[in-house]
Amino acid sequence: MALKKFKPTTPARRQMSVSSFDEVTRTKPEKSLTKIAKKITGRNNSGRITVRHRGGGNKRLYRIIDFKRFDKKNIEGKVFSVEYDPNRTAYIMLVVYKDGEKRYHLAPEGVKVGESIMTAEKAKIKVGNRMKIVNIPVGYEIYNVEMKKEKGGQLGRSAGSSLKLVSLEGAHAQVQ
Repeated sequence: MALKKFKPTTPARRQMSVSSFDEVTRTKPEKSLTKIAKKITGRNNSGRITVRHRGGGNKRLYRIIDFKRFDKKNIEGKVFSVEYDPNRTAYIMLVVYKDGEKRYHLAPEGVKVGESIMTAEKAKIKVGNRMKIVNIPVGYEIYNVEMKKEKGGQLGRSAGSSLKLVSLEGAHAQVQ
């Protein structure tokens, strides 16, 4: 994720930086994987404003992200595109599976369009693959970690965050 820095023309611009969006390969989202995110602009059930100073802003389509992936075990998928999601800090990737189904996943840093990814009990150790934490070597950086079996990823989901697998002791694992 490259950053674009500005010339220090004013005190505010001196510290300013924004994402360069170099990794983004597609601007329009997949229509079948989006839904309208209704805004709650401070109104109650009868439509009256009960909280002031809320409202406005851009319209956002909510992209439906698959945090679980457990029903697509041992099916290879190809990264079709890397996209910007206005609802989260991390980029997302559109994955097309061999059976033709499309899904959004969180895009790890360094994933490229055209790469193949897989969810399995024991898969090849590479960026984008998902497997049980028992089969991951100690010291490896991981993201989108489940706390309970088949609940979906809960830890390490924001942009730039990663967890390090410190140790495996029986049925428990320590992540940092």
